[in-house]
Amino acid sequence: MASDRIRLAEVLAAAEDAAPVGSLDVVARNLRDRFGARYVSFLFVDMVGHRLLRVGEDATAPQERHAAQVPLIGDSAYGEVLRTQKLVRIPKDAEGLCVLAPVSNRGDTIGILELFLTHADDDVLEQVEEAAHALAYIIVTDRRFTDLYHWGNRTTPVSLAAEIQRQLLPSAASCEAPQFALAGALVPASDIAGDTYDYSLDRDTLHLSVTDAMGHDVDAALMATLLINASRGARRAGTDLAEQARWTHQALLDHGRRTFATGQLLRIALDGSSAQLVNAGHPWPLRLREGTVTELSLAVNLPFGVVGQGAYRVQDIDLRPGDRLILFTDGMVERQAEKVDLPGLVGDTAADHPREVVRTLVEAVTDACGGHVRDDATVLCLDWHGPRADGPATAGGGA
Repeated sequence: MASDRIRLAEVLAAAEDAAPVGSLDVVARNLRDRFGARYVSFLFVDMVGHRLLRVGEDATAPQERHAAQVPLIGDSAYGEVLRTQKLVRIPKDAEGLCVLAPVSNRGDTIGILELFLTHADDDVLEQVEEAAHALAYIIVTDRRFTDLYHWGNRTTPVSLAAEIQRQLLPSAASCEAPQFALAGALVPASDIAGDTYDYSLDRDTLHLSVTDAMGHDVDAALMATLLINASRGARRAGTDLAEQARWTHQALLDHGRRTFATGQLLRIALDGSSAQLVNAGHPWPLRLREGTVTELSLAVNLPFGVVGQGAYRVQDIDLRPGDRLILFTDGMVERQAEKVDLPGLVGDTAADHPREVVRTLVEAVTDACGGHVRDDATVLCLDWHGPRADGPATAGGGA
C-alpha cells in the first residue's frame, strides 16, 4: 500500500501540472493504468440534488455540453452512494463490475466516481476510494479557475437572477466538523424571490444565517446581495452578533430602495458555552430533541431595512448535544407549501444526515407546488454534536 500512496501523490502532482480543466482526465488515466479500468467517468450532483450529470474523459470537448443526465430516483445505486457515502459495487457481467465511489469534501457531496473494472479485490477498492477522495480535493481547488465545474452541476437553464443568487451561497452546501454537521438547500421560484443561506466556521464559533429579501427576479437578487455582503463584512470584521445585525439592517436602509428583508443570524460557540440568535421578522426555527419537534417561540424584531427598528435583540437559545435545528424561509410553509407537514417531516427524517433532510424537505415543497415553486424555498439543517474533548475546531467551511 505504501507504493500505491506514493502513486496517489503522483496523481495529485500530475493534476497540479495539468490545466484546471484537465484534472478529471488525469485521474481517469491513472485509474485505467493502475487497475485496467475499461471506462472511467465522473458524475456531478446538480444544484438541487435531483440529478447527476455524467462527464467522461476529455470532459471539456464541445460534445460533452450534452452529457448524459442520470435522475436520482428511489433506491438507485447512485442515490445509495450519495446517501450513505459508501462505495457500491454493481456486477455487470462475467468480465467485471461497475464501481461507484463518493467524491466528497468535509461532508459536501460533489459527485460520484464511476469505473468498470475486470478485477476488484478489497485492496483495489480501497485505492479507488482514496482516488475519489483525492479527486474531491482536486475539484475543490480547480473550480476556482474554470467554469467547467459550474457547468457540471447545472441540468436546467439559469436566469440572471438565479446566477446572482447562486453566487451568494456558500461554495459547499454541506459541512461536517467534530461538533456539528449541517446542510442547506434552496429551490428558486421561477422569478427568484431573494432567499439566501450562509455559514462560516472559525476556531471558536459557527456562524449561520438565513435571509429572505422582498421582491422578485433581479431586484430581489440585488437586495440579497446587499444583505449577504453586509452580513459577511460585519462577521469578517469581528463584530458581535448585534453589530452584524445592525450592519445588515443599515445596508438596506442606505441602499435598499425602501425594501426590506426578514432573516435570522446565529452564532454558536464550539465549546458549547452559548448559542445566540437575532430574529428579524423571520419564521421561528424548529428543534428536534429526543424525537420531539418543537417550534422555538422567540421574540421577533422588525425585518432588516424597516425604518424605526432600533438595536436588534440578541437572544440565547437552548441548544444541547443531539439536537437538530431547522431554519427556513416562508417559502417552505406558505401558499401551496402549507400542505406540507414540515414538523412531521423533520420527525420522520430524524435518523437521516442533514444532506438528506434538506433534500427531503425541499422535494416535499416542490411536489406540493406541482413542480413550480412560486416563492423561494430555503432550509438549513444543523445537527449539533457538542464540543469535542481535545480543543477547538480545525475544520473549515463556508464563504
